[in-house]
Amino acid sequence: MDPIIIVGTGLAGYGTAREFRKHDKETPLVLITRDDGASYYKPDLSEAHAKEASPDDLIKKNVDAMAEELDATIHTHRQVESIDPEARELSLNGDTLKYHKLVLAFGADPILLNLGGDATQSVHKVNNLADYRSFRSHLGDAKHVAILGAGLIGCEFANDLVGAGYEVSVFDPAGWPLSQLLPEACGHAVEKELARAGVHWHLGHAAVAVHESNEQLQVVLDDDDSVYADVVLSAVGLRAGVSLAQDAGLETDQGIKVDRTLATSDPHIYALGDCAEVDGQWRPYVGPLMQCARTLGKTLAGGEGDTAGAVKYPTLPIIVKTHVCPVIVYPPVDKHGEWQVEGDGANLEARFVNEDGELLGFALTGDATNKRRDYLKDAPPLMD
Repeated sequence: MDPIIIVGTGLAGYGTAREFRKHDKETPLVLITRDDGASYYKPDLSEAHAKEASPDDLIKKNVDAMAEELDATIHTHRQVESIDPEARELSLNGDTLKYHKLVLAFGADPILLNLGGDATQSVHKVNNLADYRSFRSHLGDAKHVAILGAGLIGCEFANDLVGAGYEVSVFDPAGWPLSQLLPEACGHAVEKELARAGVHWHLGHAAVAVHESNEQLQVVLDDDDSVYADVVLSAVGLRAGVSLAQDAGLETDQGIKVDRTLATSDPHIYALGDCAEVDGQWRPYVGPLMQCARTLGKTLAGGEGDTAGAVKYPTLPIIVKTHVCPVIVYPPVDKHGEWQVEGDGANLEARFVNEDGELLGFALTGDATNKRRDYLKDAPPLMD
């Protein structure tokens, strides 16, 4: 039998492989990855200093241990060039591999700002362990780190780096941190607590250029203001990787479009994780990803006549690791409603309600995060 092939060895790829092997010990399994195939927990990257962990400390198992655990062949540092759905083949650096079923789990790519200046190649991004190794190695004797982007990853790195003793400046054109997730009052609570910890905020203006300047990097803003730092990290968000799927004729939108069985527009190809849009929802977070891995692993092990499992998302809040101001947020799926905020200081409770007063989402900051269970009981599931 041709193998099950999984493209990607992140949480989605390895998670699906583990779940598959719980149900099927015999079918050949092949994984393909652009990196070294080490297994690690990606969310650890943005709090490694707090955990007193080096890049090597973050590795759970190396590729040889994973190959043994999964009884799988793992191709490292290889790039899938094309997929032929009709022949059920993929091209891999000149080699052709046939598959019985194919799983796309290669994640999302960092959004890159269109920056001017002569030092754009010095701007770091952290989307995997190799990126993080490079970032950590360049910290060296650095004292001041500039972070472009005040979203989830930017805020988590700001929290981690300022706690490790670095001077940190954060830049974002939005008016408050975590503006895509939090109402304004909650965002300002995070802003104030991180500022109290030492973070310098430059909000309401975009970075437009990065220049070399006397062994430092000059970050230039759209109002011609400048900040000088030793290291610059870009954390402006992610975009689902869809080009390989598009070239293969698969349907895509914000991500690779899949139904609740995680099947793409080709019945022999599946997708999950940050590259996939499940039943119209793109949720690039760990909770939904693990729900998908459990469902798909069992489906892949089933016979041709078996009914495929359908993904359900329970109430899966997002935990933002800004430890100086904890945040738990459950963004509403239905945007028709309004935020209602109560509390004081850093301890805020925000309810997103519709016109009938029904709870559709919530955001909790500071000590209010202790009320998480109360809100989870009342919030609707993401996808039932």
